[in-house]
Amino acid sequence: MTFTFEKIEYKDTKEILLTKHYAHRLPSISYAYGLFREDALKGVVTFGKPASNNLCIGVAGKEYSGNVIELNRLYIDDDISRTFKNITSEFVSYALRQLKKENKIVVSYADSGMNHNGYIYQALNFIYTGATKERTDIFTGFGKHSRHYDKSDKQEYRIFRSSKHRYIYVCGDKRFKKKVLKALKYDARPYPKGEVKRYRVGEGLKRKYKRLSDNAILTEEEVKKEINKRRN
Repeated sequence: MTFTFEKIEYKDTKEILLTKHYAHRLPSISYAYGLFREDALKGVVTFGKPASNNLCIGVAGKEYSGNVIELNRLYIDDDISRTFKNITSEFVSYALRQLKKENKIVVSYADSGMNHNGYIYQALNFIYTGATKERTDIFTGFGKHSRHYDKSDKQEYRIFRSSKHRYIYVCGDKRFKKKVLKALKYDARPYPKGEVKRYRVGEGLKRKYKRLSDNAILTEEEVKKEINKRRN
């Protein structure tokens, strides 16, 4: 079976990311690569500017903050990833080699809420730097990131964010890599382990929400019903 990896455009990622990736939302995309099987797009990996400037500075200091990007989406059709065991690592490795000429610091997260431990990043020798804390973010609407918060809007809900495993990989020439690793603000930690569980294509993350009026915990379906009821 022949596969090809190619650089693709932002517009080429939309159908797969919106319908098949569990987040069902388009992130900021600066670099995108596609996995093709017989000229059909079967997988994408994308990189973009992290939502948090503090994260960019926190990785290796202000000097290297402009070099930080996030591997923010990775998807390969199940029939391919299950059958060809090394295809995911080969695909991501290809993308990282393309970024090497750009001198980039790649940050990626494995979402514990989807039972992800980041085994693909472990296989590619990413540095594991620990897990983020569970928290709540301002709810700005379905399919939108909390950074799009409008202070004039009335806030009625907050959305729970699960803990995420954080991985870092330095893409660049030897001199760049040496300098960044020396400046890295995070300590390397042992890789997390656990059972691997897959989600079905089209299945989304089962998010929970807090209603601010009474601190009740709601499902996404319940929030949608409340919003639609008020609109009608």
